[in-house]
Amino acid sequence: MLISDLFQETYWALSANKIRSFLTILGIVIGIGSVIAMISIGQGAQNSITSSIQSAGANLLTIIPGAQRGVGIQVSGGRGNATTLTESDATAISQNVSLVKTLSPELSRRYQVTAKGTNTNTQVTGALPAYLQVHNVQIDQGSFITSEQNTSLNKVAVLGPTTRDDLFGPGNDAIGQTIKISGQEFKVIGITLTKGGTGFNNPDDAIYVPLAAAEHFLAGDTTGYVSTLAVSVADQTSMDAAQNQITDLLLARHKISDPTLADFSIINQADIVASASTVTQTFTILLASVAGISLLVGGIGIMNMMLTTVTERTREIGLRKAIGAQKKDVTKQFLAEAVSLTFLGGLIGVGLGWLMTWAVQTFANIAAQISLFSILLAFGVSAAIGIIFGYYPARRAAKLNPIEALRYE
Repeated sequence: MLISDLFQETYWALSANKIRSFLTILGIVIGIGSVIAMISIGQGAQNSITSSIQSAGANLLTIIPGAQRGVGIQVSGGRGNATTLTESDATAISQNVSLVKTLSPELSRRYQVTAKGTNTNTQVTGALPAYLQVHNVQIDQGSFITSEQNTSLNKVAVLGPTTRDDLFGPGNDAIGQTIKISGQEFKVIGITLTKGGTGFNNPDDAIYVPLAAAEHFLAGDTTGYVSTLAVSVADQTSMDAAQNQITDLLLARHKISDPTLADFSIINQADIVASASTVTQTFTILLASVAGISLLVGGIGIMNMMLTTVTERTREIGLRKAIGAQKKDVTKQFLAEAVSLTFLGGLIGVGLGWLMTWAVQTFANIAAQISLFSILLAFGVSAAIGIIFGYYPARRAAKLNPIEALRYE
């Protein structure tokens, strides 16, 4: 049988029952579209979470006071409560750990902030000029804190754009204005560039003041205790080595011989990214597996249709075999019909998947990213379904006895 004849016969066979053919491929269309959309949403979420974590700074190690705990507790625990880290620890790390590129000692607490009859509760961070580089923060208006302002205990503040909008109204000029933090007046000297974020650690909803001013005027503590040491490592491959060196140095400085009794915790940004990626990958696989069930249902529908077609065309099959058609010719014919259904369903399904992804991005504001992998996977699965679920009906048709088939009523 010529390839052109095979395609022509397949077209005639599927066109003879357009509605049944459409209903048969509908399950494939929905399945392929759902798989592509779910994988796209999962990959988009993974990229969004990774970007959000990395936006806090490149190659970042975060050292916080308090006993070592799991990652989920480390992030929220101990910060601003325990007093086991000092500015002298920061100096020692900078001087003795060569892998450290930049280090930012910080004192962060939440305060009630007021300005011209408005108020907000936000995170106030005492920081040094190195904060900009370590946390990848950029200034949109004005300037950031200088070393001279920190040494002179100047009461100046840099606002995040969200905090600026809450206190002075969206887009209003806040440079030179005065705010009160816990009753202390601070002069606004700068506004940071929007980074995006939500929750308590939103970098846009924050205020930065000189570290010494935060210690003296807000915390009421001049002993040099800090709530965080943010360390930027020279490169990604050195993060584990830098973490180990910092751990050994701080254990020695704090006179702790047993590492399990350390009074500080180090959060490795790479570990957080890896954990987040694992969670989102598992989530993506789960979503794709659920969506893939409809592909299985669609495959069963194709098998059901092909078995029905074999029954309806028994006399035709008998006639073909009587005039010389071989088993392989009949097998090819019916297998081609099954694969054509799944291929057409896969093609339409890709379009549906793209449309679903676009709708999720546009109306639900959820990050999604269509990848070539998801499209190839969808087509591969649809082709496999066509072959697997179409093979049995095709073989059944090929095995029909031509004499019995011609007698079939």
